[in-house]
Amino acid sequence: MTGLQDHLHGLWLPLVTPFRDGAIDERSLRRLTRHYSGQAVDGFILGATSGEGMTLREVELERLVAIVRDEMATERRSIPICLGLSGADTSRLKERLDETADWPIDGYLIASPYYVRPSQRGLLAHFEALADHAAWPIALYNIPYRTSVNITNQTLLRLAEHRNIVGLKDCGANRDQSIALLRDRPKGFRVLTGEDANYLEALTDGADGGIVLSAHVETATFAAVYAEVKRGNHDAAQARWHEVAELTRLLFTEPSPAPAKYWLWRCGLIDSPEVRLPMVEVSSELAAQIDREIERRMKVAA
Repeated sequence: MTGLQDHLHGLWLPLVTPFRDGAIDERSLRRLTRHYSGQAVDGFILGATSGEGMTLREVELERLVAIVRDEMATERRSIPICLGLSGADTSRLKERLDETADWPIDGYLIASPYYVRPSQRGLLAHFEALADHAAWPIALYNIPYRTSVNITNQTLLRLAEHRNIVGLKDCGANRDQSIALLRDRPKGFRVLTGEDANYLEALTDGADGGIVLSAHVETATFAAVYAEVKRGNHDAAQARWHEVAELTRLLFTEPSPAPAKYWLWRCGLIDSPEVRLPMVEVSSELAAQIDREIERRMKVAA
């Protein structure tokens, strides 16, 4: 597929990476791909935070992309894929762009450099260097509570002028900054929220969609919230949001994606809730909470 900018809207799913006995669980990955590609999902993010991308070796990341694309081809579906990349070394990231240039993807989701805390001039030079080098379009990922550096709107607006930077996953946790960016951004620059709990709020403010881990559960409801906002039916959107708002808190009670993986395992979509260290599986207390919520939702559905 081409034209990421045209597809960067609606509900995107940051797909979890299922593991079994320390390796990627191909059978579960294919099951997940079949399940979600048949729902109202507008795109997949692979190998980012929710996909435990920082624990994936390059050969595993390549296999992850290949399996998802192959399974979609089998199902005769074609959903855009963005590959999550992160790092604090601009030169090494340029090498990774070269290594992934011929992979069957549609773009990249690239987070700010973590730990080193560059200046805004440094961020500008970093992302421009990557965008000049990349074979595929780039969506920026601003998540200062993980990277310890915020990409300011002044910097974002400069970066939005680059022909190969097409959007932003906004986890800035600053609504005023987000609203100002939505107001001032150039035409065609897409902004998707990555804050699950603020999904409705961001859509109401004018965001183009969301990259929402919680949409692994009740996918159709999250899609309906987006659709109702786009139709201008804010009461209906609020009503649908009420069905899943608590879910966005429950699935982040402990470090993500462990709670979502436990839920998916309990529902039979993956064969194991396994995560990779330093992540650990959910506590017995949270497991019991999730079990109760699954049971409650099953009763409501019946």
